[in-house]
Parts: sequence; structure tokens; C-alpha cells
Amino acid sequence: MLQRLNINRLILAVVLTVASLVIGMSGFTYIEHYGPIDAFYMTVTTIATVGFGEIHTFSEAGRLFVSIYILYNLVVVAYLVSVFSSFIFDGELRKIYKMIRTDQEIKRFSGHVIVCGFGRNGRRAYQELRASGARVVVVESNQELMKNITEGHTGEDYDGDGVPGGNIFTVFGDATTDLVLKQAGVERASALITSLPKDADNVFVALSARALNPRLKIIARASLKTSESKLISAGADSVVMPDEIGGSHMAKLVVRPEVIRFLDLISGLSADKLRLEEMTFQQIRRDLHGRSIRELDVRSITGATIIGLRQADGSLLVSPPVDYVPIPGDVLLVLGSEEQIENFEVRFRQL
Repeated sequence: MLQRLNINRLILAVVLTVASLVIGMSGFTYIEHYGPIDAFYMTVTTIATVGFGEIHTFSEAGRLFVSIYILYNLVVVAYLVSVFSSFIFDGELRKIYKMIRTDQEIKRFSGHVIVCGFGRNGRRAYQELRASGARVVVVESNQELMKNITEGHTGEDYDGDGVPGGNIFTVFGDATTDLVLKQAGVERASALITSLPKDADNVFVALSARALNPRLKIIARASLKTSESKLISAGADSVVMPDEIGGSHMAKLVVRPEVIRFLDLISGLSADKLRLEEMTFQQIRRDLHGRSIRELDVRSITGATIIGLRQADGSLLVSPPVDYVPIPGDVLLVLGSEEQIENFEVRFRQL
């Protein structure tokens, strides 16, 4: 938002300069009856205060106009100096160029994911999405926060190059407004995660995003249980309550520790993490269509295991029968190490 404000200041400075030229030329033309060239000359010399004399002696009205015009230009010049000084010495031109370049790149995005709010939950979601190869646009109002992150002050690596910080496509502004969501490409996005601190703001984001893109998948964060129904009504597909999940997770570490450790492997919270991947029937190689799970023989070929299958009608088969033949609309759920899943992708995914 601050950079947008700085652009507005620059635009205002240009507008004031043009207005000063127009006022000066109009005044000298209509009051002193100068021609266009003479009027422009007198306007420039008056604004520049270089001290050249008049082309001919001013009338009383002309002297009054010039006096007021000089006072006006003292204010305009002072404003221009302050604006251009900040742009030159504070690096604002570089920031604005980077922002314009980012906006142009975002306009070319399609099927990307928007993350609203870059707090703890937003940052974690961003890292998981980037690790999965998704293209992500962040909407955040705190420029200082993003500056610290991108410059590596937080010590976290966001672009996977091993160096803290990273290049994050960011739109600065209030995520609850349609304009900011449009700048983030919500109409072309495939999904949106809203993790703003206030539940009311997340409701507004879900409502606005759903109106702008009816096909958008919306995941919303909530602090209060009572907010869940409001977010669903506003258009969210799923609602996540981090505090509730955290408390449940800690309790289960006491009563079912090994189950939770296994889930941590899948979620990537453990050092030796497993990867849970999905593949739709349409993504499977065409020459493998019509084969049963036994005939696909995923485990022997790749080491990964088909642990579940979401059927076209929405029902879930856990450890599906080996004689089951996947049909259009089915989704295979495959578990394995990173290497095993990559091998599965190479052997079974349709290019």
C-alpha cells in the first residue's frame, strides 16, 4: 500500500507541474495577450525564477497574476523537490519498478494459488505450496514484514535455493478489497488460502473471492468454532482451526504417539518425511487404463503403496481391493518416500 501511495505522490507531482504550465500559459495569453511561444517562455522563466525580464511591461492585472503565480509555484517546487528527493535517495524508483514488473508477471499467471496473510500459518502454507511446485501469489499489508522475509532477516529459505529469503510474488494491500484480489489474479487462480488474524476479515475475503471466481477453491483459517459456519456460508470450501488442531495433536501424542509420529512423517513435520501424493484417473498413462490395482503393480515397480482410492461418487476406499479397476473420476492416493513418489510419477503419469 505504501508503494502505491508513493506512485500516487509521483503522479500528483506530475499533475501539479502540468497544471502550473497550463495556468501560466493561460494567464500570460489572456491577461498580457502573449502568443503561445512568448507565453511558454514567460511561464518557464517564472517557474524557474531565473530573473529574466518581461517581454513587455506588465499591466496591473498581469503583475497581480505573476505575484500569485510565483507563490503557487514556490509550493509546487517545494513539493516536487521532496518527492523526487525521496525517489532518488530512498530507492523508491527501484521499488516502484520492481512492483510494476511484479504486477506484470502476476497478470500472466493462471491456475496459481493466492495466500492472504503472511503470518505463521500463511508462511507455512506458502512453503508447502512452493515445495509442491505450485505458483503462489501472496497478499500482505505489512511491507516491513515482507522486506525482512525477502532479505533473509528471518533466516528462512522461501525459494529453495539454500539461501535465506527469496523472491516472493507479493501484492501489498488489504485482502478484503476486490481491487487487491484482482491485482493478485483471483479471477484466474485455482485456489485461495486466507489466513488473516481476524475471522471477520477471512469471511470478507472468502465472500469477495467467491463472487469474483465461482470456481475458486477457498481454504480459510478460523480462530473460533462459531466462525466456521460463517466462513462456509461466505463461500469457503474448507475451514481450518490451527488452535484446535494443535491441542488435539498434543493430546494424541499422549494416547497414540506412534500414530501421530507416522502422521508427522506424512505431513513433513518429521526429518525422515514421507510423501502422500494423489493421481487422478485422467493423469494415469492411457496405456494403463483398464488395468486393476494388482496389474498396475505400483509397489513392485516403484516401492510406493496405494493406500486409498477416492471413487468418482465421493466414497473413499482404504487399502482398495487389488482386483479393483480404476475408472474415470477416481483418484489414487499413493504413499512413499520422495524418491519412490518421483519414480511413481515418472512411470505412471501421462506426459
